[in-house]
Amino acid sequence: MDKHILFVCVFFIVNVFQAQSRTFTEEDCPVCVSTIDKFSKTLEGEKNPKNIEEQFKKYCLSTKIDKEKRLCYYLGGLEDSATGILSEMSKPLSWSMPALKICERLKKMDAQVCDIKYDKEIDWKTVNLKKMKVKDLKKILDNWGESCDGCLEKTDYIKRVEELKPSYVKDEL
Repeated sequence: MDKHILFVCVFFIVNVFQAQSRTFTEEDCPVCVSTIDKFSKTLEGEKNPKNIEEQFKKYCLSTKIDKEKRLCYYLGGLEDSATGILSEMSKPLSWSMPALKICERLKKMDAQVCDIKYDKEIDWKTVNLKKMKVKDLKKILDNWGESCDGCLEKTDYIKRVEELKPSYVKDEL
């Protein structure tokens, strides 16, 4: 009986160490890493955390990508943000810490930061718009900054997407 308990304890300890030793990657927190990386390239050598926070708030107001807006909300970069952990992002940025490490630290403070994922890209060569939901068709139009005035049925949305597709989808060779 004692050998079984010892075996279970060793098994448990090994699993805990394996879980802790897993490295944090960009796939764990894609929106955070890409947003902070993109933002850090706009800083032009800024080292003052307060100035970085102000510039991040301006960046948040100017971004059109809704996933980045949500990250801004979680960090406190928007007027209506419920929390404010901007200093946890600005200080490491002032030390030139990589975006991946910053996001790893932010995840420990607020796991929601890494729950944000980008939408899957549509493969326009194989997609069947007739099988898509109206909600997804509306989202495509919204991402393009277009609307479908007078659309009542799914076929109206499909027709509008097909009509605008040449302007927004580039065929790759």
